[in-house]
Amino acid sequence: MTTVATSSSYTAPTDATAAPAHRPRGTRSGLYVFLTAVALCWLFPILWALFTSFRDYNYTAEHGYASFGGFTFQNYVNAWSQGQFGLHFWNSVVITVPAVLITLFLASSMAFVLARFSFRFNITLLGIFLSANLLPPQALLIPIYRMFRAISLPVWLSSSGSLLNTHLGVIAINVAFQLGFCVFVLSNYMKTIPPEIYESARVDGASVFRQYWQLTLPLCRPPLAALATLQVTWIYNEFFWATVLLQSGDKFPITSSLGSLQGRFFTDYNLLSAGSVLAMLPVLVIFFVLQRHFVSGLTLGATKG
Repeated sequence: MTTVATSSSYTAPTDATAAPAHRPRGTRSGLYVFLTAVALCWLFPILWALFTSFRDYNYTAEHGYASFGGFTFQNYVNAWSQGQFGLHFWNSVVITVPAVLITLFLASSMAFVLARFSFRFNITLLGIFLSANLLPPQALLIPIYRMFRAISLPVWLSSSGSLLNTHLGVIAINVAFQLGFCVFVLSNYMKTIPPEIYESARVDGASVFRQYWQLTLPLCRPPLAALATLQVTWIYNEFFWATVLLQSGDKFPITSSLGSLQGRFFTDYNLLSAGSVLAMLPVLVIFFVLQRHFVSGLTLGATKG
């Protein structure tokens, strides 16, 4: 009886199957130091403005801004009263909230059409929306100003009789300039939604509007929250068009009203720092409230092939 010897089936591990090498500790520590330095450089202007806003101007004029002391809360009281921040905060709300809601509604509607339907001018239409973001606002200043001055409105809607010097005009110009970016982001996200979901909805008899309202919008909550955070920040901080299109001081938003804290020959930068801190508080609150949705919206598609 013959016995056949079998060779061992052991195979030495190759480089491809070997365990990945750990990053050297020195490299990781250097990365942390670099990121910490960048974060401090980024936060330094805000921290310095916050530090300056709590200091008395007479103390800093005598000892310099690099000194420590002279802390007071009076700058915030004076900034609120002199800058009429209550009125201008309300003006910012009247401009920002409708502009953000209208922009997201129109952008989601247009993105739904571009993502779900194929027609001849699909890509061309998306390019037209994006081209508006490539034009500098200063290049459109004169034609937009003349156009708004020529558009007549009833007296109950505009005391000036035109689109100038109205919150409606500032809302319209912000919607026009922010629409293209939102359409681009939402259409790209809607294209990742499986088409089988819409096929099942059509089989169940769902209309196009129902597919948009009850199916697409709930699935687009993360990008809508991320865009809402960005749009609130951009429109709330918008300064150029509000200064050009509004002519009455009682209609200025909070960003334009900061100019009232500056004197003609003298500026109290401690007072101005306090006003700037008050102006940025609503944006910070909105960001921290929507932070989880904002981060998840930014990372959409990061793991998709």
